[in-house]
Amino acid sequence: MFCESSNIIPLFSCSPLTHTFPRHGHLDGGGVGGLMMAVALSKYSDIQVDVYEAAGQFSEVGAGIGMWPRTWNIMESLGLTEDLAKIAVISPTDIPKVAFTLRKGDEPIGHTFHQLITPGGMITFHRPDFQAVLLLHLSSTSCRTHTAKRLKTYLYGQGSASKSESSLLPIHLHFQDGTTATCDLLIGADGVRSAVRATMLRDLATKAQSEGHTQEAQEALAGVDPVWSGLSMYRTIFPSQTLSQQLPGHRVLHDPMIYVGRNTQITAYPISRGTGINFAATRSHWEQENTLFEGPWVQDVSRDELLHAFDRWEPEVVALFQSIEGLNRWAMHTVRPLRSYVSERVALIGDSAHAMLPYQGVGAGQAIEDAFLLATLLGHSVTTPATLSRALKVYDAVRRPFSQHVLETSRENGQLFTLNYPGLTFGTPQENRDAKKLQKLQDLCNRVRKNWEWCWLTTLDADLERAVKMLENGSQ
Repeated sequence: MFCESSNIIPLFSCSPLTHTFPRHGHLDGGGVGGLMMAVALSKYSDIQVDVYEAAGQFSEVGAGIGMWPRTWNIMESLGLTEDLAKIAVISPTDIPKVAFTLRKGDEPIGHTFHQLITPGGMITFHRPDFQAVLLLHLSSTSCRTHTAKRLKTYLYGQGSASKSESSLLPIHLHFQDGTTATCDLLIGADGVRSAVRATMLRDLATKAQSEGHTQEAQEALAGVDPVWSGLSMYRTIFPSQTLSQQLPGHRVLHDPMIYVGRNTQITAYPISRGTGINFAATRSHWEQENTLFEGPWVQDVSRDELLHAFDRWEPEVVALFQSIEGLNRWAMHTVRPLRSYVSERVALIGDSAHAMLPYQGVGAGQAIEDAFLLATLLGHSVTTPATLSRALKVYDAVRRPFSQHVLETSRENGQLFTLNYPGLTFGTPQENRDAKKLQKLQDLCNRVRKNWEWCWLTTLDADLERAVKMLENGSQ
């Protein structure tokens, strides 16, 4: 299998194949989704995995990552919880705990209107720490990692992507540095700008056009490039001690917070066992959703720009701003809903398949679910070179509807947090002081909780069981 953190995953090797075959997969992408895929496949000694990372070394953007009980259950299945508990801010528990406190903060005197209490709350990590645990659990015998390898494109056989899969011709990978590799199964874990997705959808569009399905071809091409959400996010991490000096006893030192405001929103929570604060502030322009963003997607900016975008916010939020030394602004991009996450012996997972807005804290969690379910299908004894496409179609049938629903509810939460949801907008500060303000805030938190509760009330188990039965029964 092949996975690349900003590129691809090949799975199933190109050696002579029998029922009990040495399988070789390539993963394009060494981020959370790609590495989790490699860790999950490490349980199957007959699967050779190559992980291709575009960067010169395996490293993560220094942001925080949140994990809900649904995802933690997968960590337990893979034997990762003992090491992850060592890097969590607070050791995971089933005891009800405040996951987030919601507060309206875009006015001189803020107002706390809801505490989201869930089993165990939200488990938080520093992304580089989390990635280090995944790297530690890669198989030393069946998994190989490669850095400075960014995928350019892939081809079937001797350069034709239209040859029948039954021939089991290898997939040829072409990297930007001019090197090549081959694999039997390619898994694209290469993020929102996925080269795997671009190649797959262009191939599907060419095929659809040749068969006279013009609309289907246009839909495929529409998914090649990511689109701007209309939202920009200011991101940084700073020492907890700095915040404590600005405002001793600040609530973010101990509790995750969501501050909502008109066209603005802030999420802040402790990471690295409480020594750091993860900070993310959103500025929304929903009217520009699905447009082309002009300029660099990620850019270093001054604190003054943040202060200008969030003027007149309450003092405890200003204390967060004053703790910041450096930050950057991210133009948040998403992927249009795709008709399929798979094609022949190529599959997409994580952001390459369903890049979503971060307002449920589940982007990494959804990549983990993709990886675990797909790895389970690929490692099943029923899966052979002849049934690879069936395994991928089962993965697509189970994971695509669910992940695209999460994509939509994450977007809706973003509208709610920036007070842009129809019927739940707010007027002037004078109007906001009346009883309607309290009712709107109550309606807002009810919708947020309804969108979010699947994270702690459900597990992947039912979908996993359904997928395995579909694979065993030969259904898709």
